[in-house]
Amino acid sequence: MPRRVLEGQVVSDKMDKTVTVLVERRFMHPMYKKYVKRTDKYAAHDESNSVKEGDIVSIEECRPISKRKTWKVIGVPGAEKPAKEAKSKPAAKKTSEKKETEKKAAPKKTAKKATAKKTDAKKK
Repeated sequence: MPRRVLEGQVVSDKMDKTVTVLVERRFMHPMYKKYVKRTDKYAAHDESNSVKEGDIVSIEECRPISKRKTWKVIGVPGAEKPAKEAKSKPAAKKTSEKKETEKKAAPKKTAKKATAKKTDAKKK
């Protein structure tokens, strides 16, 4: 049987070689037909103590390591992507900054609406 793989956020890394991972799942309620969020916390084994609080990680089911720990960290999904994105982001920021300054510099033309004066109606 294949091992389950889940993705979640590390909420605690205070233990030695163990992290707590918060996994959020969404499902449709059978009666109300509304999407409901459920969260579960899993204790996962981190052999190298490299994962920090706030990281998004993938965890895989494994043999029981301790009483509560039956998951292990298999990797950080976005570990290699930020390095590539960091090079391309500054160029994108410069173009967006230029657009924002152009938008701010151009004055907006507003049309005044014709409104009836209430004081004139009361006098007559």
